[in-house]
Amino acid sequence: MKKTKNNFIEISIKVAEGNVLKNLGGPFGAVVVKNGKVIAAAGNSVTKKNDPTAHAEIEAIRKAAKKLKTFDLSSCEIYSSCKPCPMCLSAIYWANIKKIYYAANSKAAARAGFRDDFIYKEFAKPAEKRKIKEAQQNAPSKNNPFKLWKKSQQKVKY
Repeated sequence: MKKTKNNFIEISIKVAEGNVLKNLGGPFGAVVVKNGKVIAAAGNSVTKKNDPTAHAEIEAIRKAAKKLKTFDLSSCEIYSSCKPCPMCLSAIYWANIKKIYYAANSKAAARAGFRDDFIYKEFAKPAEKRKIKEAQQNAPSKNNPFKLWKKSQQKVKY
């Protein structure tokens, strides 16, 4: 029997539920799929690993990249129990994943105490109005790493 998009979403939700029931981390699950087959599934493990980047989508991307032995997941789709936060969305773009499917939205995550919606709103603001301030430091060598990268014969573009 061929799995459908709803099957994969249900798998991500089951991973999220299991994560909560087993006290492994937050209520989020993600599944990376290639050619109709699950390549990797993961739950949020932020509190288990003391790693603020260990969101379900990023954990699933890490597993899929390792399994497929590539950082380019352009042949894959990702299914998430909740709309990916800005960090996860960025990771999905960096992985070149072609499509995102999600179940709950960021407002549901906010009602459960998560900041996804707040961060989306922060990024929409001009930099000077955001909660976290940023400042560029003028260093004479600031562009040297990019110059070296452009000249490198060993670089692998991503």
